[in-house]
Amino acid sequence: MKLFLNVLAVTLFLLDHGVSGVETDRVSVMEGDSVTLHTGVQRNQQEDIKWYFSGTRIAQISGDLIDICTDVQCNEGTERFRDRLKLDHQNGSLTIMYINTTDSGLYKLVIISSSSISETIFDVSVTGVSAAEREEVNEGESVTLDPGVTKHPNDVMTWFFNDSLVAEVTGDQSKICTDVQCDERFRDRLKLDHQTGSLTIMNIRSTDSGVYHLQINSSSSSFSFRRVKSFSVSVTSSGLSSDAAAGICAAVAVVLLVAATGSVVVVYCRRRRYTQAAQNNDDDDRKDIPLSNGMPLNQTQASASN
Repeated sequence: MKLFLNVLAVTLFLLDHGVSGVETDRVSVMEGDSVTLHTGVQRNQQEDIKWYFSGTRIAQISGDLIDICTDVQCNEGTERFRDRLKLDHQNGSLTIMYINTTDSGLYKLVIISSSSISETIFDVSVTGVSAAEREEVNEGESVTLDPGVTKHPNDVMTWFFNDSLVAEVTGDQSKICTDVQCDERFRDRLKLDHQTGSLTIMNIRSTDSGVYHLQINSSSSSFSFRRVKSFSVSVTSSGLSSDAAAGICAAVAVVLLVAATGSVVVVYCRRRRYTQAAQNNDDDDRKDIPLSNGMPLNQTQASASN
């Protein structure tokens, strides 16, 4: 009898106040993202907001009181959402941090006011991701780090290296190296594609090795999420700095120049000796030319004078 009265009371309340149609929003995110499910309202003190996952209440806000994971099933057993839920006091939006594939499913939002009850269903699908992408390049080459996702007009993509911001693209606007340290390291060597968000490092150096993080902030009317991707870049060094390489090139050029000059001198000297030897042979031949009487020319001249 008591159960019947409770059901009757709920039915009369719904008939009197009405229940709005249940809407379903589909949310697709990747493992490790932080996703926020929006209520779309600015709550007042008279409204109660409750969040459910697979029939289990995981968060609620009533007046000034916020409760997260008050049900035993929420925090015990699998401890599914321990320390990973955040509820906005102003609008009741629910944030799930570091979401994983086991968090996929239906999330139900119930907003109870003095005049109505509204429900919204969020069908959340979580896709697994691979480990950090690895890029191996040689010093002096160029490498492009591709987000691998479709960029939306409202997305904000931010690139970090060693926790320092190196590039950011918002809509069709982009900026590179806004601080001095970044500008000194990557001066004129970074290129950002504002259409895809991909980052290109040109004339890469061994000191550019490390992990680059891409943070993507995306939002819509019903939900928003923050995604972080990692790229591990390994640069193989040639073993020589640019100054050392320039010095070696200069030294080689000098050696080649000296060698070329020496070759010219050797050829000149050999040719000079050859010419001198040929001239001496001609003089000796003229001295030994015989006349018709069988006497050398110098002896004939001496006899004629006597």
